Amino acid sequence: MKVEKNKVVSLTYELIVDGALADKADENRPLDYIHGTHMLLPKFEQEVEGKEPGDTFEFTLTPEEGYGTFDESRLVELPLEAFMIDGKVATEFLVVGRMIPMMSNTGQVVSGKVHSVGDKSVTMDFNHPMAGKTLNFSGKVIEVRDATEKELDEGLHGEYLPPEEGGKRCRKHGGKCHKDEGEGCCKEEGDGECCHSEGKDGEGCCNGGGCCDEKE
Repeated sequence: MKVEKNKVVSLTYELIVDGALADKADENRPLDYIHGTHMLLPKFEQEVEGKEPGDTFEFTLTPEEGYGTFDESRLVELPLEAFMIDGKVATEFLVVGRMIPMMSNTGQVVSGKVHSVGDKSVTMDFNHPMAGKTLNFSGKVIEVRDATEKELDEGLHGEYLPPEEGGKRCRKHGGKCHKDEGEGCCKEEGDGECCHSEGKDGEGCCNGGGCCDEKE
């Protein structure tokens, strides 16, 4: 059976960025998704379409084909008061390079990286962590099968269902968060589902799919 629209695909992959391993899914914890439902990067899906179980793949995505080029306008300067907890500035979180979940003016949780810290303000970088990066993928298709009607209606992992009572879900891609506290356990909308493994301080989540936030 070939990879095509509405097929459930299970695959392994390694992602090399700047000469280093940035992400992977192995045969013990493969990436699975419903093909053609915008769960992965469009160019990624194009590259694996038509392949069958056992087929390998290797391809490179430019920044434009991946997460876009770096956008200077997404560097936002915020007052220190924006980082106050219980009346005090949470200086322990204001470390350059650290990812911090924040609330946007539309009420969505977005993850930003601390770009620089000044005496009165903090500059946050709201670009995707892979913005401006060339993505080198390699891997193998493990399994291809027809999606059930339930999976097409509810999502492979229930991502089209409303949030569970008392829990947290990753918007767009569903599934329980691996972290019990805090937000940001998933990347921005793009290429997959909830993380396969718990990230450090809300970082390091594989496969993408929107921020994780409290039950709506």
